[in-house]
Amino acid sequence: MAIKMLRDVADGIMKFYDYLLKRTDVRVRDYPLMQSPIQMTVILLSYVFVMLYLGPRCMANRKPFQLKQAMIVYNFSMVALNAYMVYEFLMSGWGTTYTWRCDLCDLSNSPDALRMIRVSWLFYFSKYIELMDTMFFVLRKKHSQITFLHIFHHAFMPWTWWWGITLTPVGGMGSFHALVNAVVHIIMYFYYGLAAAGPRFQKFLWWKKYMTAIQLSQFVLVSLHISQYYFMEKCDFQVPLFIHLIWIYGTFFFLLFSNFWIKAYVKGQRLPKQTEEKEEKEKAKQNGTVGEFTVVENGKHAENGFTNHINGNVHYGKVKEV
Repeated sequence: MAIKMLRDVADGIMKFYDYLLKRTDVRVRDYPLMQSPIQMTVILLSYVFVMLYLGPRCMANRKPFQLKQAMIVYNFSMVALNAYMVYEFLMSGWGTTYTWRCDLCDLSNSPDALRMIRVSWLFYFSKYIELMDTMFFVLRKKHSQITFLHIFHHAFMPWTWWWGITLTPVGGMGSFHALVNAVVHIIMYFYYGLAAAGPRFQKFLWWKKYMTAIQLSQFVLVSLHISQYYFMEKCDFQVPLFIHLIWIYGTFFFLLFSNFWIKAYVKGQRLPKQTEEKEEKEKAKQNGTVGEFTVVENGKHAENGFTNHINGNVHYGKVKEV
C-alpha cells in the first residue's frame, strides 16, 4: 500500500512537471538556465549550504581575506549592470508604451516584446551574480551580516523569477517590481562601492540607515502598483495568479525589512559604523583604555593589552620579580 502511494505521488509530480515544461514561454526556452527548474534549484540549494555551513567551516581557522580591490570592482560593476537594466526596462515598455496601470503581457515577437524578454532574463541572471554578496561576507568572516533575511532574500528572488519568466509571457504590470528593484540596487551598490573604497570616503556614507528605508519604499511602491488590479473594473492580465503572488511578495518583504529596521535603528542592535566607533571610544575613555593602550596606575601603558606589573616594573609576556 505504501509503495503504491509513493508511486502515485511520484507519477503526479512528474505529470505536473511535464505540464509546467509545456507551459514554458518558447521565447525564453533557449536562454541559459531556462530549460529546467532543476538546475536553478540545485544552484540555490548549494548556495545556502556553502554560505551557511561549508564556507564558515573552511574559514574557521583562516584569517579574513582582504578583498578591497575586488569589492570595489564588483560593486561598481553592479551599479553599471543595474543602470543598464533600468534603461532597457524603460525602453522596452515602461518608459514608452506602458500606461503604468493595467499593462498586459505582449505575446508577440515584436522588437519591444523581445527586448523585454532579454532584459527580464538578464535581471533573473543578475540574481545569481548577487550571490557574491554573501561570498564576500564569508571570505571576510563577516558572519554577523549573514542573517536569515539576507539568505532568504538572495535565494528566494531567483527561484521565483524563474517561474515568472518561464510560465508567463514576460512583461506587463508583473515586471514593475523588477524595474524598481534595479533602481534600488543602483543606489545600494553605489553605497557598497564607496564603503569598500576606504576611510577617506566614510564622510560620504552618513546615509547608511536610509538604505533600509529605500528598500522599504520599493516594497510599498510594488504593493501599491499591483494593488490597482483589485480596484479596476476590468483588467485581463493573462496570469492573475502572479498578480496575487507579487502583492504577497511585496507585503511579506516589507514586514521582514521593517523588522530589520526596528532591530537595527530603533532598538540599536545594529548601529552605523561611525556611531559604533564613537561609542567604542567613549567606552574606552571610561574604562581607561585609549586605542591599543591600557592606562595603568603608575602612568605607564601596555601595548595590545599585555601587562605584568610587579613592584613598579612592567614586563611584556613575562613577570620579573624583584
